[in-house]
Amino acid sequence: MSFSEWMRNFSTPGIALIATLLLLAQPSLATATTLKVATLAPDGTSWMKLMRQGAEEIRENTEGRVKIKFYPGGVMGNTATVMKKMRIGQLQGGAFTGASLSQVYPDAQLYSMPMVFRTLDEAKYVRERMDDTLIKGLADNGLVVLGISDGGFAYIMCEKPLRRMEDLQGQKVWMPEGDVLTETMFDSAGVKGIPLPVADVYTGLQTGLLDTIAGVPTGIVAFQWYTSVTHLTDVPLMFLTGWLVIDDKVFKRIKPADQQIVHDVMGRIFHTLDDVNRKDNESARKALQSQGINFVEPDAAERANWEQIAIDGRETMISRAKYTPELVNEMLEYIKEYRKQHGSGESE
Repeated sequence: MSFSEWMRNFSTPGIALIATLLLLAQPSLATATTLKVATLAPDGTSWMKLMRQGAEEIRENTEGRVKIKFYPGGVMGNTATVMKKMRIGQLQGGAFTGASLSQVYPDAQLYSMPMVFRTLDEAKYVRERMDDTLIKGLADNGLVVLGISDGGFAYIMCEKPLRRMEDLQGQKVWMPEGDVLTETMFDSAGVKGIPLPVADVYTGLQTGLLDTIAGVPTGIVAFQWYTSVTHLTDVPLMFLTGWLVIDDKVFKRIKPADQQIVHDVMGRIFHTLDDVNRKDNESARKALQSQGINFVEPDAAERANWEQIAIDGRETMISRAKYTPELVNEMLEYIKEYRKQHGSGESE
């Protein structure tokens, strides 16, 4: 009997039963979740390479039940637009700086308080003790954290050498849109910043709207900001972090075992990313030097000037940024603890 003859003789209820069994045998198709995630990071960067690696591993380990689709290079809009799209369900997640997430949870920007850390190892010491607290804070505000990356230190770049904070006066200084910390620090130094989204900084430099910016070396290279400024002040201004977050309402619809796979995979990815970012920032510094960027080295007194202005404005920062004072004090105590164990904490 041919297959077609067998099918003609087979009862309709039997066919329906087989169809039902076939559907039940493929739960991954019926319950598949695709998380659409936006990021400003351009394609080709270490961040995107590792994010795609993690997404592929998650797809494989969940047998296709969980997929992550990234939209790099700001194609989904600036931070405010991405957050809006997450609220209405067009996106399920995004990559943000701590400053961006501070609009949802102010303490997300805790590590970026200006002139707090002197070395990356200080920041690592504090993160090992406080990351979980900040992750819980965002969870309480409806966001699941898949990872926090060590973005490195931001440095100021300008068309002229800057040795003291007061040298910023009169410059056209970029201030990240909505960044209360940077605004407060500049106010302490008598500097009026120009607020712009990250995506508009390059154009601002090209048109002369800006002549002074701050960023991590990898970002300065990736966004080509170095083409318009010639001097980098070699003082770590603030420590930046990158966060990958997912709307918890969407994440909770994923079965617990698959949630754990996502957390495990991205945990490994972000651990690798921290190491890669350190190396990339060092390489970017060398690349900037090879492009003729002048690294300005303030002396001890000039460095102390930067730190003192930040310290003088700290109480105002805590108030305006709506930090939890207890968390600020906890961070500062861990830094003191680290420096007591390892010496003065001068740059390594």
